[in-house]
Amino acid sequence: MDNIQWILDTALDALDDKKAKDVRAIDISHLTTIAHYFVMASGTSVTHIKSLADNVEEKLKEKGLNPLHIEGYNTARWILMDYGDVVVHIFHEEDREFYGLERLWQDGKEIILKARNA
Repeated sequence: MDNIQWILDTALDALDDKKAKDVRAIDISHLTTIAHYFVMASGTSVTHIKSLADNVEEKLKEKGLNPLHIEGYNTARWILMDYGDVVVHIFHEEDREFYGLERLWQDGKEIILKARNA
Protein backbone atom coordinates (compact mmCIF):
# COMPACT_ATOMS: atom_id res chain seq x y z
CA MET A 1 0.00 0.00 0.00
CA ASP A 2 1.41 3.37 -0.92
CA ASN A 3 1.99 6.18 1.54
CA ILE A 4 -0.94 8.31 0.38
CA GLN A 5 -3.39 5.40 0.67
CA TRP A 6 -2.26 4.59 4.20
CA ILE A 7 -2.67 8.17 5.30
CA LEU A 8 -6.16 8.17 3.81
CA ASP A 9 -7.09 4.80 5.36
CA THR A 10 -5.70 5.75 8.78
CA ALA A 11 -7.60 9.05 8.80
CA LEU A 12 -10.83 7.35 7.72
CA ASP A 13 -10.46 4.66 10.39
CA ALA A 14 -9.77 7.31 13.05
CA LEU A 15 -12.90 9.23 12.05
CA ASP A 16 -14.94 6.03 12.09
CA ASP A 17 -13.61 5.11 15.55
CA LYS A 18 -15.14 8.29 16.98
CA LYS A 19 -18.42 8.05 15.05
CA ALA A 20 -17.92 10.86 12.53
CA LYS A 21 -21.01 11.61 10.47
CA ASP A 22 -21.28 11.72 6.67
CA VAL A 23 -17.64 10.87 5.94
CA ARG A 24 -16.58 11.42 2.34
CA ALA A 25 -13.31 11.27 0.45
CA ILE A 26 -12.76 13.03 -2.85
CA ASP A 27 -9.83 12.41 -5.20
CA ILE A 28 -8.80 15.89 -6.37
CA SER A 29 -5.40 14.92 -7.79
CA HIS A 30 -6.47 15.60 -11.38
CA LEU A 31 -7.82 19.06 -10.46
CA THR A 32 -5.06 20.59 -8.34
CA THR A 33 -1.59 20.08 -6.92
CA ILE A 34 -2.55 21.03 -3.34
CA ALA A 35 -3.46 17.47 -2.37
CA HIS A 36 -4.52 14.08 -3.69
CA TYR A 37 -7.51 13.68 -1.40
CA PHE A 38 -9.89 15.81 0.61
CA VAL A 39 -11.59 13.96 3.44
CA MET A 40 -14.73 15.55 4.85
CA ALA A 41 -16.60 14.59 7.98
CA SER A 42 -19.10 16.14 10.36
CA GLY A 43 -19.33 16.22 14.10
CA THR A 44 -22.32 17.01 16.28
CA SER A 45 -20.72 19.39 18.81
CA VAL A 46 -17.49 21.23 19.53
CA THR A 47 -16.45 18.39 21.84
CA HIS A 48 -17.19 15.75 19.19
CA ILE A 49 -15.37 17.70 16.48
CA LYS A 50 -12.27 18.11 18.67
CA SER A 51 -12.33 14.42 19.59
CA LEU A 52 -12.47 13.50 15.88
CA ALA A 53 -9.47 15.74 15.15
CA ASP A 54 -7.58 14.46 18.19
CA ASN A 55 -8.09 10.87 17.10
CA VAL A 56 -6.95 11.51 13.53
CA GLU A 57 -3.84 13.26 14.83
CA GLU A 58 -3.12 10.54 17.40
CA LYS A 59 -3.53 7.63 14.95
CA LEU A 60 -1.30 9.23 12.32
CA LYS A 61 1.25 10.28 14.95
CA GLU A 62 1.41 6.64 16.14
CA LYS A 63 2.60 5.81 12.60
CA GLY A 64 5.17 8.61 12.65
CA LEU A 65 3.26 11.27 10.73
CA ASN A 66 2.62 14.75 12.10
CA PRO A 67 0.32 17.26 10.42
CA LEU A 68 1.94 20.00 8.37
CA HIS A 69 -0.69 22.39 9.67
CA ILE A 70 -3.92 22.44 11.69
CA GLU A 71 -6.41 25.30 11.55
CA GLY A 72 -9.62 25.97 13.43
CA TYR A 73 -9.05 23.74 16.45
CA ASN A 74 -9.85 26.39 19.06
CA THR A 75 -13.28 27.23 17.70
CA ALA A 76 -13.88 23.70 16.35
CA ARG A 77 -16.51 24.71 13.81
CA TRP A 78 -14.28 23.67 10.89
CA ILE A 79 -10.97 21.99 11.64
CA LEU A 80 -8.58 21.61 8.71
CA MET A 81 -5.76 19.09 9.11
CA ASP A 82 -3.11 19.19 6.39
CA TYR A 83 -1.14 15.98 5.89
CA GLY A 84 0.26 17.00 2.53
CA ASP A 85 -1.39 14.63 0.07
CA VAL A 86 -4.42 14.19 2.34
CA VAL A 87 -6.31 17.14 3.81
CA VAL A 88 -8.94 16.34 6.44
CA HIS A 89 -11.84 18.75 6.99
CA ILE A 90 -13.97 18.20 10.09
CA PHE A 91 -17.04 20.40 10.24
CA HIS A 92 -19.91 21.21 12.49
CA GLU A 93 -22.90 20.00 10.45
CA GLU A 94 -24.31 23.52 9.89
CA ASP A 95 -20.96 24.93 8.76
CA ARG A 96 -20.40 22.05 6.37
CA GLU A 97 -23.70 22.74 4.67
CA PHE A 98 -23.00 26.49 4.58
CA TYR A 99 -19.51 26.23 3.03
CA GLY A 100 -20.42 23.41 0.64
CA LEU A 101 -16.92 22.06 -0.03
CA GLU A 102 -18.41 19.05 -1.80
CA ARG A 103 -20.07 21.42 -4.29
CA LEU A 104 -16.84 23.38 -4.79
CA TRP A 105 -14.95 20.17 -5.56
CA GLN A 106 -17.75 18.38 -7.42
CA ASP A 107 -15.45 17.75 -10.37
CA GLY A 108 -13.34 15.56 -8.10
CA LYS A 109 -13.84 11.80 -8.06
CA GLU A 110 -15.72 10.68 -4.97
CA ILE A 111 -14.17 7.59 -3.44
CA ILE A 112 -16.67 4.91 -2.51
CA LEU A 113 -15.96 4.13 1.12
CA LYS A 114 -16.36 0.58 2.32
CA ALA A 115 -17.84 -0.06 5.72
CA ARG A 116 -15.03 0.52 8.17
CA ASN A 117 -14.37 -1.47 11.33
CA ALA A 118 -17.75 -3.16 10.99
